[in-house]
Amino acid sequence: MIDGERIRVMRIIARMNVGGPALQASVLMRGLDRELFDQRLYTGTVEPGEADYLELRARDVTPHRIATLGRSIRPADDARAVASLVAEMRRFRPHIVHTHTAKAGLLGRTAAVLARVPARVHTYHGHLLYGYFSPAKTQLVVHSERMSARLCDRLVAVGTRVRDELVAAGIGRAEQYAVVPPGTELRPPPARAAARLALGVPGDGPVVAFVGRLTGVKRPDRLVEVARELRRLVPGVRFVICGSGDAAGEIAAAAPEFGGAMRMVGWRRDVETVYGAADLVLLTSDNEGMPVSLIEAGLSGLPVVATRVGSVAEVVHDGVTGLLAPCDAGTLARRAAGLLLDDPRRREMGRRARAWATQRFGAERLVADITGIYGSIAEERGWWPVRQKEEAR
Repeated sequence: MIDGERIRVMRIIARMNVGGPALQASVLMRGLDRELFDQRLYTGTVEPGEADYLELRARDVTPHRIATLGRSIRPADDARAVASLVAEMRRFRPHIVHTHTAKAGLLGRTAAVLARVPARVHTYHGHLLYGYFSPAKTQLVVHSERMSARLCDRLVAVGTRVRDELVAAGIGRAEQYAVVPPGTELRPPPARAAARLALGVPGDGPVVAFVGRLTGVKRPDRLVEVARELRRLVPGVRFVICGSGDAAGEIAAAAPEFGGAMRMVGWRRDVETVYGAADLVLLTSDNEGMPVSLIEAGLSGLPVVATRVGSVAEVVHDGVTGLLAPCDAGTLARRAAGLLLDDPRRREMGRRARAWATQRFGAERLVADITGIYGSIAEERGWWPVRQKEEAR
């Protein structure tokens, strides 16, 4: 490579719906040094009922659209997506293809092999090993992930537990992996009274927030059970549900029984307002990678009550920045009630959560980690002269 040439990175994600993968891709598109890297983002379109992260929170990020690259598995469209990606790779000539999310990982890595892209990286923002599919379909997913992992120079996992579960399933070798936690930025939440006014929530009494996709693995049914029990334990508690998804109807059907104490606000561009209105954040999932909503809660100075799944325990220090529980509605409700009824403990946990999240999950740290991965590939392949190696460090 001639002195001064930038490393071309082609970033591929199936769709930029609101969630951790879209946020991470956006942070990297903004944050990587433009003097060292020439990046392009390739994505499909969000599905009906999903919120577009680019529209809500990343209007400054310009994507290249692949019409047939999306969430649903359709063999003919998937073949066309691979062909389109190959054509784009031959035009752009990336040094590195970096894929995000399962389907984009499979199609993008296949296209990269066909286009003879020198280096391939894939990020596991979580995994599909349980909580999503039937046992038979899960085995097909595992098989395809094992094969795709063999095509990669580097595999990135958002948490240690996510990595360990993938390695235990035979997906990649331990030495292929780097653990890179999410990194994000959040505007300061507005004052409590202003936030509650903006959301139409009365200013008195405790408020519990849920922020995330309303889909099966997030267990909206368990969320409703927790809310019912929590109302019994803490009269006057209110709930703000921020998000949407294919299971939003479960929450909507239950909301009337709360007599106005459960408010669904959909996806909001000003998600910090939701955190500003809340006293704690709740997560009820059966499976997670490393939930960005819990990181945002910490950045907002809020403790969390969450199920101990995936890499949640790497975000929430049980008993220090929040409380973890098994996947049981009664236990979750009792632990949330304990915090809501103990103001000094809840506030101290919130202070500790802010300090931990700021230190561990900042956007600059994510950019530095990924720059290090790309830089190590560039050094191995002799793409960078000494001057650029030192700049990347």
